[in-house]
Amino acid sequence: MQTRTVAAEFIGTALLVFFAVGSAVLAADYIGVLGIALAFGFTLLALAYALGPISGCHVNPAVTLGLLVEGRITLRTAIEYWIAQLVGGIVGAAVLFLLAKQVPGLKTHGAFGSNGFGDRSAVHLNTGGAFLAEVVLTFLLVFVYLAVTHKIAVIGFDGLPIGLALAVIHLIGIPLTGTSVNPARSLGPALFAGGGALSQLWLFIVAPLIGGALAALAHQVTHPRQGPANLADELTKTPYPDTAARAGTVPPPDIDPGPNTPPSPGAGPGTGPGAGL
Repeated sequence: MQTRTVAAEFIGTALLVFFAVGSAVLAADYIGVLGIALAFGFTLLALAYALGPISGCHVNPAVTLGLLVEGRITLRTAIEYWIAQLVGGIVGAAVLFLLAKQVPGLKTHGAFGSNGFGDRSAVHLNTGGAFLAEVVLTFLLVFVYLAVTHKIAVIGFDGLPIGLALAVIHLIGIPLTGTSVNPARSLGPALFAGGGALSQLWLFIVAPLIGGALAALAHQVTHPRQGPANLADELTKTPYPDTAARAGTVPPPDIDPGPNTPPSPGAGPGTGPGAGL
């Protein structure tokens, strides 16, 4: 076991839950849906720069599953990451719960930034709709993650599209389910919220994992390992013959004009098709 990578996933997930979920628990009345969405996106972006070179900054079992399906990590590594992420999510939620209890009048039972559907959804989304929403939203997050990374590490500007994707996902998902797309993010708050949050937790574990696996399968189609990194640029290097001929990049194929075809204007003696007869 690589202690550094496991520690990075534990710390990263704990910080994501504390700060991002904390924005919903402690500051929702002041920052609104947009502020919460940005809090999730910016937190993940910051963590990607801090932890991306160490562990890849998955901080999400669905992302780890996507990399496992793609064959970028081993099953043993995935299990280590999953344990670190789930424990980190619980620890982050525990610290947030302790802080929330110091705020007079703040309700935590049945809420506490947990995810839900039915009467626990802002738009009363039913079970099927919630399942579909979480699959599709997670699909986007994992697909973007796989597309911008080459192996495991998140380096350079890789974290920027990942953070932006998570922010956009929350703008859409918060009214629907509160937005999970991350089983570890859902597990921790649900344990402390209790009630309906626990009874509905299964959906926010299963649906994101399915979305992550589907994203990995789709990524294998659009970004095959043996294919060129920039397919659009590669297509311009070998144009089709007819296109190249019209563009003047290659000579047109030789065509015998036949014996009755008059010579082209300006052709000198002995250059016509009947020359030498």
